Amino acid sequence: MGRAKRVVLAYSGGVDTSVCIPYLKQEWGVEEVITLAADLGQGDELEPIRQKALDSGATESLVVDAREQFVLEYAFPAIQGNALYENRYPLSTALARPLIAKLLVDAAKDYGADAVAHGCTGKGNDQVRFDVAIAALNPELNVLAPAREWGMSREQTIAYGERFGIAAPVKKSSPYSIDRNILGRSIEAGPLEDPWTEPPEEIYLMTRSIANTPDLPDYVDIGYEKGIPVTLNGQSLAPILLIEQLNAIVGTHGIGRIDMVENRLVGIKSREIYEVPALSVLIQAHRDLESLTLTADVTHYKRGIEETYSQLVYNGLWYSPLKAALDAFIQKTQERVDGLVRIKLLKGTGTIVGRQSHTSLYDTDLATYGAEDTFDHKAAEGFIYVWGMPTRVWSEKSRQMGG
Repeated sequence: MGRAKRVVLAYSGGVDTSVCIPYLKQEWGVEEVITLAADLGQGDELEPIRQKALDSGATESLVVDAREQFVLEYAFPAIQGNALYENRYPLSTALARPLIAKLLVDAAKDYGADAVAHGCTGKGNDQVRFDVAIAALNPELNVLAPAREWGMSREQTIAYGERFGIAAPVKKSSPYSIDRNILGRSIEAGPLEDPWTEPPEEIYLMTRSIANTPDLPDYVDIGYEKGIPVTLNGQSLAPILLIEQLNAIVGTHGIGRIDMVENRLVGIKSREIYEVPALSVLIQAHRDLESLTLTADVTHYKRGIEETYSQLVYNGLWYSPLKAALDAFIQKTQERVDGLVRIKLLKGTGTIVGRQSHTSLYDTDLATYGAEDTFDHKAAEGFIYVWGMPTRVWSEKSRQMGG
């Protein structure tokens, strides 16, 4: 079934994306498959992955270092938006998808491809994220999803690959499905599909168990400029280095583990485990700094749209008109979100113990109960009378009506 002549395939080096190469050529009549592996800080050795794509039949194998772009253009805006899906998951995996989609579209343009492809199945969120993001960036580009259509079991997929020289996994495959980037790890499947089963310690790599964390706390000071983290413990750091160092420090104290049953976009519930040490603390600290630097009405209104913003990202609508409109609002709110937040790390908990800012709206002379108090207490009585007038009128009317 011929659908395209030259295709750019999002490539991870795993079984599904490797088998996609001969499948596209043999079953769908694709003449050239160009693979693209994105380095998002997942820690994989990418040269073997590049070579595996060529060995599997790729015409060309691209490896793109997109770590800095990932942090600057995707992670940092999500931090400014305090993005937490269902008020828990900081979207570490979801944020990677619109970037990979953009890299695919850019590569398709550079190489004159008439389609792009991915190895997503029909049950997950990623298929939606890729397809919708690609459509937003280039609606004329065809999107191929072989693994969604081929109907093969994992054993059949491996056997198909062996016919074309793709070696089967050497060791017994892990029962878990794991995705990792610089922001964190997501772990699902296997024994974790039972929501009652406690996650085994072996699945965690970025965070220590509470039993193995230090008995004494660490304090970290995170500095923000316009809502973006720029310093760690007084030192200005490049974005990648800041995330990496904070991951190590926070993970040492067992902070950043999330065990939740989440609502997938495709309508099913999924039990997910996340490790997001740096990202969880960065959002927590950023939100606290906003409480110091934003007015009450802006703070309350922004909290309301943060849930919508998180749902848009989770549901693959990074490039949507509503997301763009919310981005403009969020960026406006960040103009004065400058300052320093101090967090105490101990036994799985990050506790904010201090914050300061030159744009702070906290006025000690107004807040104090001491002799320095400058608040006009006499003004309170008139304020309360006017503020309570609608309630008072409603109550009087209710009495007249016998309510």
